[in-house]
Parts: sequence; structure tokens; C-alpha cells
Amino acid sequence: MNTPRPFDPRPEPLSDEADEMEPYVSGARLRPTVPDPVPLTEHGPARVIAVANQKGGVGKTTSTINLGAALAEYGRRVLLVDFDPQGALSVGLGAQPHQLETTIYNLLMERGPETEEVIRPTTVEGMDLLPSNIDLSAAEVQLVTEVGREQALGRALKAVLDRYDIVLVDCQPSLGLLTINALACADAVLIPLACEFFSLRGVALLMDTIDKVRDRLNPDLQILGILATMFDPRTLHTREVHQRVIEAFGDLVFGAVINRTIRFPETTVAGEPITTWAPTSNGAQAYRLLAREVLAR
Repeated sequence: MNTPRPFDPRPEPLSDEADEMEPYVSGARLRPTVPDPVPLTEHGPARVIAVANQKGGVGKTTSTINLGAALAEYGRRVLLVDFDPQGALSVGLGAQPHQLETTIYNLLMERGPETEEVIRPTTVEGMDLLPSNIDLSAAEVQLVTEVGREQALGRALKAVLDRYDIVLVDCQPSLGLLTINALACADAVLIPLACEFFSLRGVALLMDTIDKVRDRLNPDLQILGILATMFDPRTLHTREVHQRVIEAFGDLVFGAVINRTIRFPETTVAGEPITTWAPTSNGAQAYRLLAREVLAR
């Protein structure tokens, strides 16, 4: 008689092949078929999208980089704005924050620099970066006494909106003044949501903040959608959380699902998006689907 193996609730460690897992389809909800976007004959003015969630570690920066790269593949001119003092977006695109002479902090707090002077090209054609470093942490304190402090980012971006089709703002993991600035100038909010119980609990607070910004600062602010990230189809927990998100938010949830994969840490080290580091991987395909969905909404 065979002795049953004791139950171990921990998921199996991810292997190098984890990226090749078939994307999970929740219940009867099929992955959408979204056609390629129509090529543009001219560019601008840009649609500003804030990528926000007050919980850290949910894939905001990864999603900003890879969504931007996928949008650039479809012929859109994209500006990525690193609005987190940790500077992870800048590092993820190969910049060295401590070596930057001017950053978005200088645009917010000084009169001298022009936005065009601070923007840097990236390795992705059609995608530029407005970098950040730890200096930005001082801006949140200094802006408190400024007149129109909630519109500081909007004023900095206004001069370059005609040059781009999409501006993606990578927000810090809090609902402080910097995030309020991003929401105040954004046309829409994209919410990355890790498929974990504690991430699900925090969405209500973010939704409340979005409602307050809509009422007091930006009546045109819309929720573009919720992106399921950190998904491991081998665990019951992540599948259940994903299903609950769909039940709660319906069509606001993007059909694209971002699986856990070793590829994303690799791309950070390489300083380039997954669409160029592993262009045929499921991760790259998922972000291309997300880009098509974003352009269709």
C-alpha cells in the first residue's frame, strides 16, 4: 500500500520554462481577440495614463516599461515618466540614476530646465524616458507649500504632449502628493493588481482616491482598466483571486494576464523590455495584447 505524500501548500519553484506555461483562462472568460491598431499618419496630442497602485511589488514598473515598448512596436510615440523616487523605471531602461544631472525633480522645482532637455531616448525606437532618482523624494515635501501643487507634473508635461501619442506615468507605491499629481494630469488610470489576497483588499482605497481626484481636481479622469499580474496558473490561490477580480470589476479587467516568469528579472538586469529581450515569450505576447487593448479602449 502506497503512503500518501504529505500536503505541501507551497507552490513549486518557478523554473526557466515557467514563461512557456499556457496562459490561464478563468472560467468561461476567453482571452479576447483584439486586432492590430491602425497605423498613425501623424502624432499627438498624447493621452496620459497613470500606472498606479498604492501597494508595492505588483508590477507597476515592469508593466510601464513593457506596455510602452509594445505600444512603440505598434507605431506609437511613447514617453515613460519615472515618478517614483526609487528610480526603478530609469534603472530598468539602463539609466544610472546617481549619474543623472537633471531629472523630473528639476522640472518640478526649478525654473531653468526645459522638459525636452531632460527627456532621454531609450533602446526602443519611438520610446523616450523622463528619468527620476532619489531627489524626487524631496519634491513631495517642497511642493506642500507651493500654489497649485497638485498640477506641478501637468505643467511639466504640457510642453511635450504634442510630440507623443501615449504618456505612461509610473507612480510611486503610495497615495501621496506625487501620485495625486499624476492622477490630476492623467486622462486615465491603469491599475496593475497582483493576484494575491492583500492586493485585492487595497484596490478599494485606490478607487476612493480616484473618486476624490475626479471630484476635486480632474473630472475627466477615467479608470482605463485593471491588469492581473504576478499570476501563477499552478496555484489555486491566484486563480481564485483572479476570478474574484473579474466578478467584482467585470469588463474593467483586461483580457491580458501577466504570468510570473524568470524573464522579467532578467530584463531588468539587461536594461531592456521583454519585447526585445525575449520577443517570442508569453510575457512579450501578453504585453502586446495589453497594448492592443489599451489602444482599443
